[in-house]
Amino acid sequence: MLKVFEILETPQPTELVLTLPFEMRQRSRFGAELSNGAEVALILPRGHLLRGGDCLRAEDGSVFRIEAADEDVSTVFNDDAKMLARASYHLGNRHVFLQIGDGWVRYQHDHVLDDMLRGLGLEVSFESAPFEPEGGAYGAHSHDHGKQHSDEHQHDHSH
Repeated sequence: MLKVFEILETPQPTELVLTLPFEMRQRSRFGAELSNGAEVALILPRGHLLRGGDCLRAEDGSVFRIEAADEDVSTVFNDDAKMLARASYHLGNRHVFLQIGDGWVRYQHDHVLDDMLRGLGLEVSFESAPFEPEGGAYGAHSHDHGKQHSDEHQHDHSH
């Protein structure tokens, strides 16, 4: 099993991929399997949130890229910024991780939260999509891949 201690500052081209859901990308120590079947043990600095596109180097020098796995998410699409701000406010009061894009907000699927937002007059869509929430405002590592994901997951919501 390859040990991984290093997160590269600059992404590098690589064919190797490690696809992980958000829950796993928050952890600093765990075992996983790369796209080529190789097993890796990640031993990373605590408090670092892995993002889709991050590259890591194993002890043998091999480099692989992190990819955000598709997972069950709820997405609210709305052209009214005030309505999206309202949704974000109520979700934030419940300490929910949020991914925010142009005209939408996304969170890990929860039918109770879906019902709360529908009660506010918002339409909630259930999807399977990568989840890249906002980083913490108080020094948690994050960088914005939001534009990439909003382009990948544009939806026709003109119903």
